[in-house]
Amino acid sequence: MDKKVREKLTLLQLIKEKEKYEVKSGVKEELYIERLDATIVFEKPDRALVLESIELSQDKDTDPGSADVHILYNSIVEPNLKDDELQKAYACGAPTDIVWKVFEPGEVSTIAGEIMKSVGYGSHIEKVEHVKN
Repeated sequence: MDKKVREKLTLLQLIKEKEKYEVKSGVKEELYIERLDATIVFEKPDRALVLESIELSQDKDTDPGSADVHILYNSIVEPNLKDDELQKAYACGAPTDIVWKVFEPGEVSTIAGEIMKSVGYGSHIEKVEHVKN
């Protein structure tokens, strides 16, 4: 098996290339939804929103899809799912109902996964074996 040599991240790199390494807020990303033949824009969620969604996913008293709905409803900025006219047009009882009225169940799960990937969940991280000197 080919073992690739990994470079250690140094203090000098962190300082010199701060812009490259610093976690930024307010970053937006775009996803293409094939069924809609259109894109949506989401803002990367902050730590608090991610933790809320994780708590919802672990709560045995809530609907299994509620964590995904929570992350979509609070992260998608285009179209604005919180818009009053949109909510009224789709006759939403609860504000988050709009998620199920616009997206198919598989899309909700996939979009939530992409949003979570944007903040590091599912990132490839591996343990490096130390070589004796």
